[in-house]
Amino acid sequence: MKAVLCRQYGPPETLTVEETESPKATKGKLVIQVKACGVNFPDTLMIQGKYQFKPPFPFSPGGEVAGVVKEVGEGITHLKPGDAVFALTGWGGFAEEVLADGSKTFPIPDGMDSVTAASLMYTYGTSYHALKDRANLQPGETLLVLGAAGGVGLAAVELGRIMGAKVVAAASTDEKLALCQQTGAGETINYSREDLRERIREITGGSGVDVIYDPVGGDLSEAALRSISWRGRYLVVGFAAGSIPSIPLNLPLLKGCSVVGVFWGAFAEKQPKDNFKNVQALLTFYQKGEMKPHIQAEYPLEKVPQALTEMMHRQVMGKLVITP
Repeated sequence: MKAVLCRQYGPPETLTVEETESPKATKGKLVIQVKACGVNFPDTLMIQGKYQFKPPFPFSPGGEVAGVVKEVGEGITHLKPGDAVFALTGWGGFAEEVLADGSKTFPIPDGMDSVTAASLMYTYGTSYHALKDRANLQPGETLLVLGAAGGVGLAAVELGRIMGAKVVAAASTDEKLALCQQTGAGETINYSREDLRERIREITGGSGVDVIYDPVGGDLSEAALRSISWRGRYLVVGFAAGSIPSIPLNLPLLKGCSVVGVFWGAFAEKQPKDNFKNVQALLTFYQKGEMKPHIQAEYPLEKVPQALTEMMHRQVMGKLVITP
């Protein structure tokens, strides 16, 4: 089979497409013929050795796949060869076949294609866990989403709308903000030319925002936190800007607010039953027509370096998907 391989840490252009041995099913694991694999920001970190997980070399990035079951290992009874599935693999997905854990593999519901199925778990899983479990977002509350046109950001905008919040999308271009409005944002802030704090003050009448969803980090984080409401919740999702901000701890004291970490991967690992309920809720949103992932482009294996470069440079609106 063909696979994109990382043989040493480095930028996307160091990745190669090679012929390698097909995986074999083992106890509790199954082999999936990959039809689609979502591209996510952690993929860019993993190939540089900057992510929490460091697979042994050589490895394929790509942790969010959809496809068809080829072979099942001992102990797997809920799936069989030929079933259409989507799965969390951590890595290995930028390949024609991948080994997946049976407990992290789910049947694709009727009416959903593989590209859509490979676009749900990381972005929507992260954002739903953040808004539901960590922020306890309530109908009528104001939600500010930074980096709102990216994968997790756009999912947060859409889920915020579904959950009944007043969504304020903040991004760096008018094109990105137009997509956010189509997805459910009621207000927008272009922070490349508008003052973030002043616009939040205008939008909220000075009361501040109840929940802040921040997958970006960098220079905007402190300004956003200073604009939070009394007893607001600040969600630390990631650091796409590249720098981890230092937050003055007097701000949570003065605001009576919470700064809350969001690590969806650990949540899915430590609380699999709760994560499964969240997955079921997301599938229900999709089947009811309330949620639809925005796919910017589909690329073959040979263009994985291009896809990861676009992700690193924050040129992606919604999702990119690799289709072997």
